[in-house]
Amino acid sequence: MGIIIPLLLIIFSSITIWKASNGFDDASSYLGRNLTEGVKGATINAISSSMPELLTSIFFLLFLKDSEGFSGGLGTVAGSAVFNAMVIPALSIIAVVYYGVSKTIEVSKKVIFRDSIALIALQIALIFIIYFQLLNIIGGTILVSLYFIYVIYMITSMKAKSDTSINYSNDIQSIDVKNRFISFLKLDFSNALIGNKKINNTKAILLLMISLLFMGGSCLILVWACELIGQNQYSILGFENLRGLDLPISIIAVIIAAAATSVPDTILSVKDALKGNYNDAISNAIGSNVFDIGFALGFPILMFSILYNPIFLTESVQEFSLRIMIILLVLTILTFIILISNKKIGLNRGILLLMLYIFFISYILLF
Repeated sequence: MGIIIPLLLIIFSSITIWKASNGFDDASSYLGRNLTEGVKGATINAISSSMPELLTSIFFLLFLKDSEGFSGGLGTVAGSAVFNAMVIPALSIIAVVYYGVSKTIEVSKKVIFRDSIALIALQIALIFIIYFQLLNIIGGTILVSLYFIYVIYMITSMKAKSDTSINYSNDIQSIDVKNRFISFLKLDFSNALIGNKKINNTKAILLLMISLLFMGGSCLILVWACELIGQNQYSILGFENLRGLDLPISIIAVIIAAAATSVPDTILSVKDALKGNYNDAISNAIGSNVFDIGFALGFPILMFSILYNPIFLTESVQEFSLRIMIILLVLTILTFIILISNKKIGLNRGILLLMLYIFFISYILLF
């Protein structure tokens, strides 16, 4: 019972995050409809699907405070980064092969180089920030600034699209909604708010806000569930002396919170891959990592430092954080090599990426 209750809360929050992210993605995709394929995947798609990591990092810091809160946020971001870089491309490849779309996927090396170099630069910056205990306004500003430099570079280097929003269409325009209330209860916010009417900027922004509200509540439940399952003993809803896994919040965050918040990234990338949008599928996964480390971690550090105090890491948390970031950097470089070593990415490389993720989880649990 001690493990079952938090697991049920985690499953519930994951489903709600996924559903809310669908509405968020519909709205953000419309608002960013004029962006080119690779840029859209690395910005609009990445931000919309990585919003759970940002909210989870904020809640970990606000509710657990200081060192423990940072380790929970870092664990979520780092675990999600490994999941995004390895599991998502692997599942995209497997889905394409399984459904007979293609035996391989082909991704622009320019997209992989651009996003991977930005990601590696951010990871190195974060390692130095943790090592020199710069988890304050300076460290937060560095991470956020690097992310915005990345976004500005992509937008300024983006080639104009020949087809603008005139012919834009979205699935949510063609659905006949008979009962908006039922759609809302099903967390189908696109149907509930727009239905078969034509989407516009006002409706897209409203959909964005509603989806974000539900996503935030779900991430709060996720943080609470992770805290419960990591405890040795806790009480909830009249149940006394329930036993958890008695594990540090950082370990729980790396494995459980990271996987839960990566659900939207996974679904979005697999959908893109099945449609043949391979650049978006892969750039969304890598671009999500750039957002996660640059903004989803940098902004909470900056916000917490302004509202409270700079974050000081205990020796054990600092050592764990550095160890996580170093292995993340190594795995990112290996993934980068795997993705660029051949023009086409086949099933064998997908399986190799899954094996790297299993190695990462085993390393976290054993060492």
